[in-house]
Amino acid sequence: MLDQVPEEGVWQWPDDGRLVKGRDALRAYFGSRPVDRLSRRMMSNVLVTVEAPETARAVSYFTTYRVDGYDGDIIPPGPPVQVGHYEDVFHRTDGTWLLASRTLHLPFGGPTRRPNSPSA
Repeated sequence: MLDQVPEEGVWQWPDDGRLVKGRDALRAYFGSRPVDRLSRRMMSNVLVTVEAPETARAVSYFTTYRVDGYDGDIIPPGPPVQVGHYEDVFHRTDGTWLLASRTLHLPFGGPTRRPNSPSA
């Protein structure tokens, strides 16, 4: 995990070396996702540790359900596409807590399905 994190924000995947750094890069990354993607992330076992008045860390576990090609209809349930955990760093700036860094650990992952495809 990063010790000194810029206020601009960092999202990283240590397993494959991906790193998105800075608000503009994060905005571009999330803006590049398919517009017809529907995803829901179920979070559990969230543990937040306040380390100092301006710094906190958290660990949380997640399960992601996601499809591309969403048209607004109810989608039959399917298996999750991801199961993993986040390690987060928060910094308080001018009285506001900001998510400064998120590191994603993904031991289980698979392709995003399309609801009307034969494999859906």
